[in-house]
Amino acid sequence: MCHRPFGGLLSSTDHTPRLLRVALPTPLRRLFDYRPCREVPTCGWRPGLRVKVPFGRRQLIGVVVECPERSDVPDTQLKSVLACLDDAPLPDDWWWLCRFTARYYQHPLGDTIAQALPVALRQGRPLQARHQERWIARDGDTGPLERAPRQAELLAMLRQHPRGLMTRAITAQGFTRAQLEGLQAKHLVECHEERLTATEEESGSRLAEPSLPLTREQAGVLAEIHEGLERYHPCLLHGVTGSGKTEVYLQLIEAVLARGRQALVLVPEIGLTPQTLTRFRQRFRVPVVALHSGLTDLERLDAWDAARTGRAPIVIGTRSAVFTPLAAAGVIVIDEEHDGSFKQQEGLRYHARDLAIARAHRENIPIVLGSATPALETLAQARSGRYRHLRLTQRANRHAPARLELTDLRGRHRQGGLIAPAIEAIRQTLNAGNQVLVFINRRGFAPTLACHACGWLAECPHCDARMTLHRQPQELVCHHCDFHRPLPDACPECDSGDLRPLGSGTERTEETLAALFPETPVHRIDRDSTRRKQAFEDILREIRRGEPSLLVGTQMLAKGHHLPHVTLVVVVNADAGLYASDFRALEHSAQLLVQVAGRAGRAEHPGRVLVQTLHPDDPNLRLLADSGYEALAGQLLEERRLAGLPPYRHLALVRFEAAREQHVTEFATAAAEALREWLVTQDASVTCLGPVPAPMERRQNRYHMQLMLSDTRRSALHRACAWLVQWLDNHPDSRRVRASLDVDPQTLS
Repeated sequence: MCHRPFGGLLSSTDHTPRLLRVALPTPLRRLFDYRPCREVPTCGWRPGLRVKVPFGRRQLIGVVVECPERSDVPDTQLKSVLACLDDAPLPDDWWWLCRFTARYYQHPLGDTIAQALPVALRQGRPLQARHQERWIARDGDTGPLERAPRQAELLAMLRQHPRGLMTRAITAQGFTRAQLEGLQAKHLVECHEERLTATEEESGSRLAEPSLPLTREQAGVLAEIHEGLERYHPCLLHGVTGSGKTEVYLQLIEAVLARGRQALVLVPEIGLTPQTLTRFRQRFRVPVVALHSGLTDLERLDAWDAARTGRAPIVIGTRSAVFTPLAAAGVIVIDEEHDGSFKQQEGLRYHARDLAIARAHRENIPIVLGSATPALETLAQARSGRYRHLRLTQRANRHAPARLELTDLRGRHRQGGLIAPAIEAIRQTLNAGNQVLVFINRRGFAPTLACHACGWLAECPHCDARMTLHRQPQELVCHHCDFHRPLPDACPECDSGDLRPLGSGTERTEETLAALFPETPVHRIDRDSTRRKQAFEDILREIRRGEPSLLVGTQMLAKGHHLPHVTLVVVVNADAGLYASDFRALEHSAQLLVQVAGRAGRAEHPGRVLVQTLHPDDPNLRLLADSGYEALAGQLLEERRLAGLPPYRHLALVRFEAAREQHVTEFATAAAEALREWLVTQDASVTCLGPVPAPMERRQNRYHMQLMLSDTRRSALHRACAWLVQWLDNHPDSRRVRASLDVDPQTLS
């Protein structure tokens, strides 16, 4: 076995090769050479085949990348492949995307492949769909069953279902497999094997229910997208909340299916997947499969295989679904394209939206990016003409979107974070028989616990952060490292018993509202209240009954949920992103405000949005309230252009972390000096800033520093990143200081 840096194009060969170069799931930026095993796969040795190989004392599953003519070490030192796991290579579109991702994000190819494969395939499971058994009753006499009453009952049940029943449905009724096999031996039933995700029987229409009538704006937008159905055609569908973007997606996909092609739909959160799945399955009479982290490994493999073989014309999933192979790709839809959840923040730090755009370009298909609050990068592309900018300015219900009403918090008494005008508006809305959404983007009871005598604050011993007070159960929790500690009986500094919660979180607001409106149900929706499986869906089902109720939630509620009975939204505090150090903070804060405001007035009653703030005269907040998101986005784009920030300049962020502050400082400084020296020799235009401490310097008892690279040209930035990554890997201190590269970072934390 030897190792080599990965790179270059894939190659294949028609004869049995001497060597196989394999990508393995390791953090090493290398490929490994092996001799082929004696058993030759049906298709012959070629790139894309999964193989089991020895690696030290372990056995790993890797993928053949190329078949080179020679290796750098003698044959006697090369190990042989233990087994080939596939009869055919992995799909070409998947292969291309993995190689592109590894190259663009400067990530090891082997680990990229591992991230892009379903877990079951990483573990060596055969690449084939699972089957299920359908039992169907045959016509005939039941005479032989006089002494087998349970078999007779089973046969009677099967005859009530002419299309048969699955084994699982039969055993759920208390029958056994032995009874089924007994009927089969008597030729009274027959068993058919079919795939878990099978293509539906052909019918006169692919639609299970008719399409909804379109507004003039929707029809115009759909017509413009249709102009590019046979080519790469990037479109920004910029529609206000409630304008019917989903109906445009549905009718676009109907046209794609009519051409015999497949659709890939990406949504930002797993919480949106059931809602989207339901909508699509109600509309289409074809298999619609889901891909997200809530599935079991085998369920995910079934869905992946159904998409790969074309048995699933519609694939819906979260960010990792961008790696799903499609037999006949026809369109990609990115719903809520601005959402930060599309960016992976650990390990392989890819952005699913950007990979989807690259994939659509390579496969020459249209891609639709939908949002009421587009990311500034996307908006800049639309304004430059690279993307077609399509607008939906009116809601489908004809009501104008609710405007933001800024309410001054200064000098006012608060109950659970709410001032008197907000509480009165809530009371009036409930009396009218409607629902209220109270938005507070902080979990727990209060942001921290403080001593009223000496000013002590409950701080995490492992992070530069304050601990959040929770009441359910009663404890202090660090939301950065998940450290838990019981509530102190007295102040650890002055021994005072006067400990008070500072600020409000979802639990405190929930408690306050329950006391103010004891006759009204209060539903809290945050990460803590929805840990139990199906808990989120159960709460949403209760809400959609339409009875007067109060919803207290974090940004989980702001993302695309249709809440038709909500007519009032109260934002407890809108100031979190106004003056943050991250240059994207105001953009993200404005998007969140507009998205949560969009939950109000989505049905027959108009909506109202109250935004509590300590800075009602802030020019950015005032511009957002008076003129809307696009006006603020235009101003932010101009500020970014003048400051040389994305999207007018491209960034890469190198993060360093170590257990000792001295180690991380010395290593980051050495890396920055080495890079600057190399840039001088290359006469490169790349700017190198730092190193500087991260916004939270100490986290989980590790110290963090950052180095930022920027340039107006991606090519120059990537060359510098490639050199720096190689330097970091080869430096002896890389064993005690962890370094990671984030290309196109979405946050500087």
